[in-house]
Amino acid sequence: MSFTVAIDGPAAAGKGTISREVAAHFGFAHLDTGLLYRATGRRTLDGTDPVEAARTLTPEDLEADDLRTPDVAQAASRVAAVPEVRAALVDFQRAFAMRAGGAVLDGRDIGTVICPDAQVKLYVTASDDIRADRRHKELTGKGMEISLEQVLEDLRQRDARDSAREAAPLKPAEDAVLLDTSEMSIDEAVASAIATIDSVRGRG
Repeated sequence: MSFTVAIDGPAAAGKGTISREVAAHFGFAHLDTGLLYRATGRRTLDGTDPVEAARTLTPEDLEADDLRTPDVAQAASRVAAVPEVRAALVDFQRAFAMRAGGAVLDGRDIGTVICPDAQVKLYVTASDDIRADRRHKELTGKGMEISLEQVLEDLRQRDARDSAREAAPLKPAEDAVLLDTSEMSIDEAVASAIATIDSVRGRG
């Protein structure tokens, strides 16, 4: 029996952490779909055509240790705006979502495009300043030298590009539950997400 949880939202809002914790809590499989685009984007930095990169993506590509860098993040946002790239990655995501035992997918178009029939849809967001501060701490904690102002600008550029693209723009699904984590601890955000899912499973 499949049960799909779709979690969308902008970068550094907390959706990745929430998704991993929710999947662990319920024993569901988890897919960070952003990694698919990051891995594709990373390959384009080496000169590979975006569509070719998406069509030939391997599991090993998703394990590269530099997928979280700002350069790769920007490349991911650029390739995600290419309709042929998105089409090449859709089947993989949908097959994952339908696996028996339940699945949690997080990204930017899961509830709107990839899994419009997901049993639970969450849209995780936070203020720009909060997201920039979180991402800055994450990057500097890994030894990267980058200013808070640069991180904020990068996030805003990605948000603008992701929201304006014609193919699967970043936006909440009409029936998504909004989860603003600006003033929440990660434990509070995870608890809220779990409560939302429990209420749906209880009705089922």
